[in-house]
Amino acid sequence: MDVLKRNNVKVIGKGEKTMLFAHGYGCDQNMWRYITPAFYNDYTIVLFDHIGFGNSDASTYSKERYDSLQGYAADVLEICQALELQDVIYVGHSVSAMIGVLASIQEPGRFSKLILICPSPSFINDGEYIGGFTREAIDGLLQSLDSDYLGWANTIAPVIMGNEDKPELGQELAGSFCRSNPEVARDFAHITFLSDNRKDLPQVKTGTLILQCSEDAIAPISVGDYVHKHIAGSKMVLLDATGHCPNLSSPATTIAAMKSFLN
Repeated sequence: MDVLKRNNVKVIGKGEKTMLFAHGYGCDQNMWRYITPAFYNDYTIVLFDHIGFGNSDASTYSKERYDSLQGYAADVLEICQALELQDVIYVGHSVSAMIGVLASIQEPGRFSKLILICPSPSFINDGEYIGGFTREAIDGLLQSLDSDYLGWANTIAPVIMGNEDKPELGQELAGSFCRSNPEVARDFAHITFLSDNRKDLPQVKTGTLILQCSEDAIAPISVGDYVHKHIAGSKMVLLDATGHCPNLSSPATTIAAMKSFLN
C-alpha cells in the first residue's frame, strides 16, 4: 500500500526545510489550516491523516499494528522515508506529541526539532504525578465512549476545546469526532487515554518546544511542567490561550511561539 495514499499525505509550501504536522485524536489535517499559512513561504509543509481519520484509507487499519502508539509512530517514519525527509521539524498536537516523541527516539537523526502542543505522557494520576484524571474517571470516560460514541463525542468535544465564547469551535471538533471511523476511534481512544510514555521522555535527544495552555481540561499545566522537566534542554511556553486546541482557538499566539523557537 502506498503510504502517501494510505495517510492522505499532502505536500505544500515553498521552503527547503520541512515541517511535518500531526493532528490530535479525532481530528485530521484540516485542523492546521490557521497555522500552516504562516510557514508556507519558508518551509515545505507535510500534512497527513492518521488511519481512520480524515481522508485516510481506513481499510488499512489493523488492531495488531495499531495496538499502541508505536504503530502510529511507525506511520510517521514511513511517511518520512517515502518522501526522503531529513532534519524534519515535527509539530504534534495532543496524542501526536507523544507519537512524535516515539518516532524521534526510534530515528533521532530524522528530526531536527520537536514542537509538542498540549502534550501528555500519561492522563492518569500516579503518586506525585498529576495527569489530570483518576483511573476510575478514565475508565468511565472510555465506557461512555464504547456505549454511545456519537453521544460521547458531542459531550466531550466542547470540554476539550474550552473557549466557551467560541462555541463553533467545540461544534467543529464534535463534527470531526463524528466523521471518524467509529471502530478506529474507539480503539485509538483506549490507546490514547491509557498509554504511559513518561519513561520515554528522557530518551528524547531532539531540541523540543512544549506549548502549554491554561485551563486545559485534558492536559493541565502540571503535565506540561513534567514533560519540560523530563526532556533535557527543552523549552516550555505557557501560551496566552485556554483549552486544549490553541491551533484553532489561538492560532496567532501559537504561531508566534513556534516562530520564536524556530528562529
